[in-house]
Amino acid sequence: MDVLIMGGSHFLGRRIAEEGLRRGWQVSVFNRGRTGTNPEGVTALKGDRTSEEDLKRLAARGRWDAVVDTSGMSADTVEAATRALGPVAGRYVYLSTVSVYAGWPLLPLFEGMPTLAEAEPVEGMPTDVNVPYGQDKAQCEEAARVNAREALTILRPGVILGPHEYVGRLPWWLRRIAKGGVVLAPGRPEQPIQPVDVRDIAKFACDQAGQADGNAVFNAVAPIGHSTMGDFLAACIEATGRSDVELEWVDGDFLLSRGAKQWTEIPLWRTYPGTWQVSGRRAQDAGLVCRSLTETVADTWEWLSAGNNAVEHERAAAIGLDAAKEAALLAEWRATRG
Repeated sequence: MDVLIMGGSHFLGRRIAEEGLRRGWQVSVFNRGRTGTNPEGVTALKGDRTSEEDLKRLAARGRWDAVVDTSGMSADTVEAATRALGPVAGRYVYLSTVSVYAGWPLLPLFEGMPTLAEAEPVEGMPTDVNVPYGQDKAQCEEAARVNAREALTILRPGVILGPHEYVGRLPWWLRRIAKGGVVLAPGRPEQPIQPVDVRDIAKFACDQAGQADGNAVFNAVAPIGHSTMGDFLAACIEATGRSDVELEWVDGDFLLSRGAKQWTEIPLWRTYPGTWQVSGRRAQDAGLVCRSLTETVADTWEWLSAGNNAVEHERAAAIGLDAAKEAALLAEWRATRG
């Protein structure tokens, strides 16, 4: 099977390329070659997806059984890519996000609910939710449908973790736990969460690329209740070997009242009720298997401990709670409890 990956040098795109190679496929990657590293064994096709001439040259290299698009961030670039590559691709798999839903993260979600290309954000959408990002990705989905049509499959992941993660959510928690001491743990330990391992998404993306039919949409997330915040932090303690760490669970309302920023300053912690209530049943019925979060955490720590670092990412600077602010929050929390 011949597969083209739009991207292929970072995190998810790289994992999809590696998974394709593992299956014995002929894998080509198309990127600018400026950041990241292409996996050994791929055919590297250098170019800029925003250039019409580069896309024409790329299309002339085809035909591919499937194109997997991991880097489409604007409707015009996705429309241009599907227009150029549609005639030379049997399938087109577009990697989107659960942020496209008009109700995320306030409402429980399934694939039939309206996106931000079809509806306004639901009433009461908080100001700290990045609605423009969801709108852009929803418009990308619509642009892909214009040309790919029946050959299109859309995958909507939520939070993706694992080795080579560049946003830095899991790496921040692992490094914080590794420092030891008393660690501020947000909210409740029993809070369900459902992040998914990058390797599991990569396998599912390749499964869908190999399907004979398209025209499908999947929420590519772990099952609801797959893990909890307490399980996650316990896994970080186990992976780093810091059995001396003390988790101090701090009430969520208290944290919000003191200006703690959910999702960024305290990664994976979010109080909105729909955040971790995204149905992945359709994807799981189609073959998505999600490994334990403990395995994801352990493998990421092993990767970090080997001296690896992900590529720089624009969102990474906002991730993590400053040590002084954490200490101040803990001190005030203890004072309020006498």
